Amino acid sequence: MTNKVTSVGLKGLEGYKVSVEVRVRQGTESFVIVGLPDASVKESKERVAAALHGMGYTLANQKVIINLSPSELKKTGPLYDLSMAIGVLLSMEELSVRCPESTAFLGALSLDGGVRAVEGMLPSVLAAKKLGISKVYMPFDPELPVLELDGIEIIYISNLEEVIQHLSGQNILPFHPLPLKAKEEVTTLINFNQIIGHSYAKRALEVAAAGEHHLFMTGPPGCGKSMLAESFPSILPPLTKEAQLEVMSLYQISTSMSEYSSNPPYRYPHHSASGVSIIGGGQNPKPGEISLAHKGVLFLDEIAEFTKKTLDMLRQPLESGKVTISRAHSTVTYPASFLLIGAMNPCPCGYLGALTHYCTCTEKQIISYQNRLSGPIRDRFDLFLNLAPVNLKEQKEEERESSEEVQKRVEKARFLQYERYGEEICNGRVDYQRIINHSPGLQDRLHYLNNLSLKRNWSNRAQLKVVRLARTIADLAGLEEVEERHIWEAVKLHRRPYSEKHSAVRTISES
Repeated sequence: MTNKVTSVGLKGLEGYKVSVEVRVRQGTESFVIVGLPDASVKESKERVAAALHGMGYTLANQKVIINLSPSELKKTGPLYDLSMAIGVLLSMEELSVRCPESTAFLGALSLDGGVRAVEGMLPSVLAAKKLGISKVYMPFDPELPVLELDGIEIIYISNLEEVIQHLSGQNILPFHPLPLKAKEEVTTLINFNQIIGHSYAKRALEVAAAGEHHLFMTGPPGCGKSMLAESFPSILPPLTKEAQLEVMSLYQISTSMSEYSSNPPYRYPHHSASGVSIIGGGQNPKPGEISLAHKGVLFLDEIAEFTKKTLDMLRQPLESGKVTISRAHSTVTYPASFLLIGAMNPCPCGYLGALTHYCTCTEKQIISYQNRLSGPIRDRFDLFLNLAPVNLKEQKEEERESSEEVQKRVEKARFLQYERYGEEICNGRVDYQRIINHSPGLQDRLHYLNNLSLKRNWSNRAQLKVVRLARTIADLAGLEEVEERHIWEAVKLHRRPYSEKHSAVRTISES
């Protein structure tokens, strides 16, 4: 007789039901697992056999065949150990209970019968909920919060014996894991009130945070580009519980270490990073930096030093908010809705346009350096900042706003956007027609923008960026209508310093 036990498989963050079909019969002793198992799944037979033997069950003179259905999808990881053990006990008639399809078993087995957590537990539970599974047996992971999800019952167990007792109707000691202590969010992020000067740049960061607009900064070395980028996450609203679980799921799949936190992720890969590490991939595709920055910030310092191929691979995720990785045996999609901050020097030596240093670069070198960033990538940025060093002696002692004060305005602006569009989406990701429909009188005020775009040869995407910026600026002011002053400020924020060949050459001649 064949017995079936349900587990959950993962294809990226998307889950699917895995039916663990087990048949045990008398014959030459063997243990076979089929259904496209990888090496870690094939090793499950040794763990399952050892765990059952330790509990007094023997597989001597037994032929065990396990099929992981659907057979066309590759199974990875030791997550199916517990479901295999339960299936074997049912087929051996050592366990006479009914395991409905709506009950799933997750966890890896130790040789002594203990059940332990492995990578992928959190995304598997979230996927189980979406698949309509009503009950899950799983070990507790101290690195994760206590999961309390609507519509699904989670039973924490520590060994195989407890699962058998619970399935047989016996009471087991209720497992009440201690909730993670609310740690003080100790962070190395720079607070806005620690930054002297740069008032215009702070305003641009506020607009970028309120509408999820991508930001590009240029300036000589030491002018404050990295400092401003590090301070940026401090003004972002905290993540919702759903977003925290989604971000943590991505970190679990990538096997990267990350604490459960309400702070948006902040990733800053080195420019020597490969395209696979940035975008994601590998033989068994894993999330890259853009997915680990999901719901947060990706900061590319010295962006011109990244390979052109790597930067061009960012184009599609920046627009769609997700990345699809195709390999010969599988295609997976990971979320990648991040806010991009790029920073670079204006020229190879870094001092083009500086007042205190002389630029030693030739026109050809500057043009070649600027061309490392393709036009389509530049077009993905909403705000452009040309920074200069701040003279600390000339800065007056004044009360500077803290990140907490700016964060409150950002939260209010985002709330207006969520209310306007009926979902958690910001202006930086809304299409043109939707903004026009929800902004009375905006279309009548775009004549100036149309004339300016003709003079500067702006693409349609660039014009849309300005409209989105103007809508965000109005939201920060708490206004329903977009006024001309908002459009004018948006145009100034979108002004591109040193972005074209002729502008770079013209700057040299003027200096």
